[in-house]
Amino acid sequence: MLLFNVSIAAVFSLLAALCAFVITYGEYTKHYPDKKRPLLLAGRTAVAAFVFFMLAALAVSLLATRL
Repeated sequence: MLLFNVSIAAVFSLLAALCAFVITYGEYTKHYPDKKRPLLLAGRTAVAAFVFFMLAALAVSLLATRL
Protein backbone atom coordinates (compact mmCIF):
# COMPACT_ATOMS: atom_id res chain seq x y z
CA MET A 1 0.00 0.00 0.00
CA LEU A 2 2.86 2.38 0.79
CA LEU A 3 4.38 1.86 -2.67
CA PHE A 4 1.07 2.79 -4.26
CA ASN A 5 0.85 5.94 -2.15
CA VAL A 6 4.42 6.91 -3.01
CA SER A 7 3.78 6.46 -6.72
CA ILE A 8 0.61 8.56 -6.58
CA ALA A 9 2.45 11.21 -4.55
CA ALA A 10 5.27 11.26 -7.09
CA VAL A 11 2.89 11.74 -10.02
CA PHE A 12 0.98 14.59 -8.42
CA SER A 13 4.14 16.19 -7.03
CA LEU A 14 5.62 16.15 -10.50
CA LEU A 15 2.46 17.75 -11.85
CA ALA A 16 2.64 20.44 -9.15
CA ALA A 17 6.30 21.08 -9.98
CA LEU A 18 5.51 21.41 -13.67
CA CYS A 19 2.71 23.90 -12.94
CA ALA A 20 4.97 25.88 -10.62
CA PHE A 21 7.67 25.98 -13.29
CA VAL A 22 5.34 27.17 -16.03
CA ILE A 23 3.73 29.86 -13.87
CA THR A 24 6.95 31.26 -12.42
CA TYR A 25 8.81 31.12 -15.73
CA GLY A 26 5.99 33.03 -17.40
CA GLU A 27 6.03 35.68 -14.70
CA TYR A 28 9.81 36.02 -14.45
CA THR A 29 10.27 36.42 -18.20
CA LYS A 30 8.26 39.64 -17.92
CA HIS A 31 10.73 41.07 -15.40
CA TYR A 32 14.15 39.91 -16.69
CA PRO A 33 15.57 40.84 -20.10
CA ASP A 34 17.52 37.58 -20.53
CA LYS A 35 16.10 34.06 -20.44
CA LYS A 36 18.76 32.38 -18.31
CA ARG A 37 17.83 33.92 -14.94
CA PRO A 38 14.08 33.18 -15.18
CA LEU A 39 14.87 29.60 -16.17
CA LEU A 40 17.07 29.15 -13.10
CA LEU A 41 14.54 30.72 -10.73
CA ALA A 42 11.66 28.72 -12.19
CA GLY A 43 13.69 25.53 -11.87
CA ARG A 44 14.35 26.24 -8.21
CA THR A 45 10.67 26.90 -7.63
CA ALA A 46 9.75 23.65 -9.36
CA VAL A 47 12.17 21.66 -7.21
CA ALA A 48 10.84 23.32 -4.06
CA ALA A 49 7.24 22.56 -5.07
CA PHE A 50 8.11 18.93 -5.83
CA VAL A 51 9.86 18.41 -2.49
CA PHE A 52 7.10 20.14 -0.53
CA PHE A 53 4.24 18.19 -2.09
CA MET A 54 6.11 14.90 -1.99
CA LEU A 55 6.92 15.27 1.71
CA ALA A 56 3.39 16.43 2.51
CA ALA A 57 1.85 13.49 0.65
CA LEU A 58 4.19 11.02 2.32
CA ALA A 59 3.40 12.44 5.76
CA VAL A 60 -0.32 12.20 5.16
CA SER A 61 0.09 8.69 3.78
CA LEU A 62 2.08 7.52 6.78
CA LEU A 63 -0.36 9.11 9.21
CA ALA A 64 -3.35 7.60 7.41
CA THR A 65 -1.91 4.08 7.46
CA ARG A 66 -1.15 4.29 11.17
CA LEU A 67 -4.70 5.30 12.12
